[in-house]
Formats: sequence, structure tokens, C-alpha cells
Amino acid sequence: MPNIRSSADLRNNYNDISEFCHTYSEPVFITKNGKGDLAVMSIETYEQLAGRFELYGLIREGMVDVQAGNTRPLSEAISDLRSRRKR
Repeated sequence: MPNIRSSADLRNNYNDISEFCHTYSEPVFITKNGKGDLAVMSIETYEQLAGRFELYGLIREGMVDVQAGNTRPLSEAISDLRSRRKR
């Protein structure tokens, strides 16, 4: 269940909200005038989320390459890596 707090709560109870974000690694949704306004999370949670998005993008690029036929046999790729390592 999402944690939803008002902007007044953010202003008046910053330490409690910060502690929650660090303890549970999930965002707190901040409302302003009864409507969603912000999502607040710890830096660690943000970095994990950003890293996931980056990984998903790289996986998507790989899937597009496979669909386009831009592949080669595993043995060839390993051989190429080994020859690069010896240089």
C-alpha cells in the first residue's frame, strides 16, 4: 500500500518521512491541495531505480539486435574476447 502524505507533513515531519524512505526503500507520495504532486525516495532507492531503467534499456537494445539478426555464434564471441585479453 503506498505511503501518501501531505505537503504539510513533509514540511512538519521531514525526519519521519526520511526515515521511512531509508527503512523501507520505497517512495512516499506527497499531495498538494489533495492531489498528487511529488514522489520522495532515498538516494539509494533512486539509484537502484535508475540503474534498473538503464539495464532495461540495454536489454531492449539487445533484443532489437537479436530481432534484426545482428548476432554471431557464442564460440566466435568468446574467441574474440580471449584474443583481446591477450593483447
